[in-house]
Amino acid sequence: MEYVYAALLLDAAGKEINEQNVIDVVKAAGFSPDEARAKAVVSSLKGVNIKDVIKNAQAAQVQATAAPAQAQGAQPKKEEKKEEKKSEEEAAGGLAGLFG
Repeated sequence: MEYVYAALLLDAAGKEINEQNVIDVVKAAGFSPDEARAKAVVSSLKGVNIKDVIKNAQAAQVQATAAPAQAQGAQPKKEEKKEEKKSEEEAAGGLAGLFG
C-alpha cells in the first residue's frame, strides 16, 4: 500500500511517478524500499490519469450513498399511507357497528 500512497503523493505534488521517486518517498516514510514493488506500481500506473480516477471514484461513491438514502426516504411514506388506510377502515367499521 505504501507504494500506491507514494504514487498518490507524487501525483498530488506534480512530480513524475517513476521508480526512483517512489522509492525515495517510501524511504522518507520510514519503510525499507522494495525495487520490485516500486517497479510494479509504476508500470501499473503508466498511462493512468490519477486525478480522473479519483474524481470518478468520488462521483461513484456519492451516487452509491445517495441511492439508498433516496430509497429509504421513499419507503416510510408508503408505510404511512398503509397505516392511514388501516385507520380509516377501522374507524368506518366502528361506526357501522353503532348503526347496525
